[in-house]
Amino acid sequence: MSERDFYEVLGVSRSASDDEIKKAYRKLAMKYHPDRNPDNPEAEAKFKEVQKAYDILSDAQKKAAYDQYGHAGVDPNMGGGAGGFGGFGGGAFDFGDIFSQMFGAGAGGRQPNFQGADLQYSMEISLEEAARGVKKTITIPAHEECDICHGSGAKPGTSASVCGTCGGSGTVHVRQAIFHMQQTCPTCHGSGKQIKDPCVKCHGAGQVKTRKTVDVSIPAGIDDGQRIRLSGEGEPGSNGAPAGDLYVLVRVRPHGVFERDGMDLHCELPISFTVAALGGEVEVPTLEGRVKLNIPKETQTGRRMRVRGKGVKSVRSAAVGDLYCHVVVETPVNLTERQKELLEEFEKISTGLDRAQTPRQKSFMDKLRDLFE
Repeated sequence: MSERDFYEVLGVSRSASDDEIKKAYRKLAMKYHPDRNPDNPEAEAKFKEVQKAYDILSDAQKKAAYDQYGHAGVDPNMGGGAGGFGGFGGGAFDFGDIFSQMFGAGAGGRQPNFQGADLQYSMEISLEEAARGVKKTITIPAHEECDICHGSGAKPGTSASVCGTCGGSGTVHVRQAIFHMQQTCPTCHGSGKQIKDPCVKCHGAGQVKTRKTVDVSIPAGIDDGQRIRLSGEGEPGSNGAPAGDLYVLVRVRPHGVFERDGMDLHCELPISFTVAALGGEVEVPTLEGRVKLNIPKETQTGRRMRVRGKGVKSVRSAAVGDLYCHVVVETPVNLTERQKELLEEFEKISTGLDRAQTPRQKSFMDKLRDLFE
């Protein structure tokens, strides 16, 4: 039985970063670890498969060899691996098996198959939707069978003929010095067929571009810049090869009140200097509505007050963050004459206050005195 593609084993695309590969490995290794699956030979086999895939893809040299030559590039029995190919034995080395793995064509003349390309879709959502989770329906590019030629690529009444260059195999053998290599046929581009009279609608492709709708479930707690992978929703593969994946990149719109920091939310809380001095109860906004918050007397600007459990849920667990309200003591504007009179009266009776009543002024004056003395 042939080995599965290492990227497929880990469930990542070929363009995946080292961090994405590592995260995928950790998730699968935890899922299939023998300690979690006692007496389960199938889980043990999958754990070994995941471990082998990660050993190759986490090593830069082995990964490069695998990306270029497939399994043959990292199979020690083939003389390959990170050190390159060796052991020619003095004769011509046949790269046919390597290219069979790369292009899916072998001695039996099978046409090459290529996995479909991955697609990426950027989606913008609100902070409320990110916090609670939401389902969205998106429209993406797709391909469907041509309704004129029914997928043959040939004009109705005609048919494709076997490629005269490769004899229908889709590949040709090329000899360069001591190397005997197999590569995609330059005439039919791997299809094994030639179409002399192509379909006027699909121009010989057998497929036409269209659009399809896909339902996307956004999990609660998702953060800006994170991606959701929808397996098999990318471009279709050729000759029965699997389709690529669709990656939905989530962008969270800036909020008018809150700023997010991981699972926590932060907001500014303006209060009057009367409430700041005497204390009181105020309403503060949350993503779920308003809640009441007690302001202690003698509260100063910059004080941070926490409202537990009013942040954002973790996307990986049931944990929920907190809301932090940053107090700003607001100076009133557009005062009436009566308000001015009362403030002036307050200023008069405040002259000569004990410096313990104005701790910030005391601290500032002490710093000035130390500076100039």
